[in-house]
This record gives sequence, structure tokens and C-alpha cells, in this order.
Amino acid sequence: MLFDWPGNGLLAGRMEKSTEIEGVIVEFYRVGNAVKVSAVDTRTFLEVSIVASPHCSEQEMTDTVLRKLAYVQEKKLGQEKKLGQEKKRGQE
Repeated sequence: MLFDWPGNGLLAGRMEKSTEIEGVIVEFYRVGNAVKVSAVDTRTFLEVSIVASPHCSEQEMTDTVLRKLAYVQEKKLGQEKKLGQEKKRGQE
């Protein structure tokens, strides 16, 4: 199923659709010939975004932005663990 966009692109910059999936808000914006998809974790307020073709399905865009959010969360967690270990070593 292709994502059904209202209007003819004149709504660029205005939020066109928003959903919440297990503590994550996913927003879709039509910007010219592209769709900006943002995901915000409601617990940590971490936000990521992707740019996709409007011919992709809503599910494909949602899956991709959620994978990116998970990747960034894991990377941030790894950096925090590394920083904690360095602080621990510095106190010894």
C-alpha cells in the first residue's frame, strides 16, 4: 500500500500524520518530492529522522525510522557505558 498523501504537496512543512507506537511518536511530513519521517522516544526524548520516497509504504518508512532509533539508542548506551568505565578507572 502506498502512503496516501492529502493535497498536492502544498502542505509542505506541516505535520500530515502522527502515530504513537510503544512509547515512540512517529511523524510524517511531506517536503516536496520526499517524506521526512521522525521518531521520538517519549521516555528519553531522543529523536531521529529519515528522508524517504513518497512511493514507499507507511510501514516501510516506520520500520526504517524505528530501526534507526534503536541503533542510535544502542550507540548512545555504549558511549555512556564507556564513559562510566573511564570515570571509574580515573578514581582508582
